[in-house]
Amino acid sequence: MNRPETIEYGAHYQEYIAQVPDGDIQELLRTQLKATTELLHSLTGEQTLVRYAEGKWSLKEVLGHITDTERVLSYRLLCIARGDQTTFPSMDEHLYVSGAKFDDLPLTSLLEEFTAVRQATLTLLAGLRPEVWLRQGTAAGCNTSVRALAYIIAGHELHQVRVIQERYLAAQP
Repeated sequence: MNRPETIEYGAHYQEYIAQVPDGDIQELLRTQLKATTELLHSLTGEQTLVRYAEGKWSLKEVLGHITDTERVLSYRLLCIARGDQTTFPSMDEHLYVSGAKFDDLPLTSLLEEFTAVRQATLTLLAGLRPEVWLRQGTAAGCNTSVRALAYIIAGHELHQVRVIQERYLAAQP
């Protein structure tokens, strides 16, 4: 499958899509699942509560944010793939994180939820017919395609994992 064209997504998603390497998007999502769970599973409970700066999320909150974002994007992907022309609102990521209380949950539970959401995304993508990937709808005020949403899911995770490595883990002893 080819990368999405810039007319298939809002400009604010360019940063995420640009990070996605060429290749099979579903295979990348499978590889990411393994790499991200291994990275975070190796952390101590104390490390998962670290915030790299005042007002920033903890690592548990970042993982919860990755999961919630994928869940929202996958729902949009499903609806557009099925021909639903509903206009989807923006997602208030800070509201979702503050409402979830991720820091109160065990890391193992957060990783199980991330894995379940990713497996559901992969199952959804595996069942799409080729012509469905180009279907478009409106989300957050922008035209978006099924194909672009799959790339945004992958790129968003790549972005968040880079932040984890550069700002959270690099600063820890």
